[in-house]
Formats: sequence, C-alpha cells, structure tokens
Amino acid sequence: MPQPLFVIPLWADLIAVGLGGIQGALFASGFRGDRRLDFLGVAIIGMLMGMGGGLIRDLLLGLSPATLQSNWYLLTAMAAALVGMLLAGILAKVNWLIVGLDAVVIGLFGAFGTSKALVVGLPLVPAVFVGVCAAVGGGVLRDVMMGLPVAIMHVGSLYAVAAGAGCLALASAAALGLEISIAAVIGVSLTTVIRLLAVIFDLSLPEQRMLYRRKVAVETAAIPIVRPNA
Repeated sequence: MPQPLFVIPLWADLIAVGLGGIQGALFASGFRGDRRLDFLGVAIIGMLMGMGGGLIRDLLLGLSPATLQSNWYLLTAMAAALVGMLLAGILAKVNWLIVGLDAVVIGLFGAFGTSKALVVGLPLVPAVFVGVCAAVGGGVLRDVMMGLPVAIMHVGSLYAVAAGAGCLALASAAALGLEISIAAVIGVSLTTVIRLLAVIFDLSLPEQRMLYRRKVAVETAAIPIVRPNA
C-alpha cells in the first residue's frame, strides 16, 4: 500500500511548540515554597514542554531532530515560555484555558508524531506508539527535570489513553485511504475531547491496588475456613 505523502507544515509544528511552551511555563510558574523556580528555570521547563515531544518523536524514528534544523523552533519555544511566564498570574484565573491548551497540545504532538511515523513507513501499531510517546514526552521530561512523579505513571486524567485513542483513529483513517491531513484533524479532535471529558468528569483508569485487592478477595474466598467447635 502506498504511504501517504505528508509533511508537517512548519507553521503547524511551531503552533504545537508555542502552545507547549506556554503550557509548560504556566505549570512551572505555579510552584511555591522550596520548589519555586527562577526565570531561567521556568523558561527551561517551558522549552522542554514545547520541544520535548518533537525531539522524542524524531529520535524514535532515527531522524535528525526537526527542532534543531531551524532557528524558529528554539525562538518560538523561548518566546512562548516568556509569554507564559509573564501572563501566569492572569491565565491562572482562567483554569479552563490551561486545561484546554493542555488537551490541544497532547492532540497536536500525537497527531504529528503518528503522521510522521506513517510517512517514513512504520506500520500502524508502531506509528501509534511513536505518536503517544510524542504526545506525552514533553510532560515526562518536565516531571523528570523537576523531580516530580511522572504524571502518566499515576492515577490521573487519561493523558496517554486520550493520546492513544487519537493516534489510533488517525492511523486507522489513513490506512482506510483517508487523506492524512484530514485524519490528523480527526485524531487531534478525538484526543482533545477525551482529555477534556476526563478532566470534567474526573475519569481515570482503575488503580493497580484495586485490581490486586479484587484478586486477593477471589482467592481468599475459595479458602475453606476451619472454625473451632463451639
């Protein structure tokens, strides 16, 4: 089957980088006490969020990182981090905007990662994997740099699940012959909707210990209990 011909437009990639940079700077600016960051720290976290997904995507694909092939990526990430830092006080009052930015950023990086993987010839499942890694990669780097528990490893609001659903929808639509740019719009939209619904309705995957407790309950129920005679 011929591979879809698609190149991520520079302007679209830069939008994802910019939104990620703003979202990362907003996140880093919210810390108080011993964890508070200076301007440089906030800028670094913003740049990681803006560029991390693209870096991980290209490294997994064995390609030269696109974010290092043009001046615009670094400049956009730095400018976005600065905007997020300066407007942190104002934007903190509109939490819905931050949640919306987060959802859109996940969807964009997931769609771009999956699209690029399909273009270089990866099968559907590996392409979805690359897309999910690109979608959550910036957040993972952010948490590691700040010494925080990695968010996607803990009970949360379906980051990876939302990204996976969107990436799978994109790859499936492309495999069925839909133009990949249209499939990308579908993937971004689905990821964004699932992420927003997860936040609004507080949805998450079950905790591992809940599954463990159920298993223990089933096993112990089968054990006969010998009671002493009255």
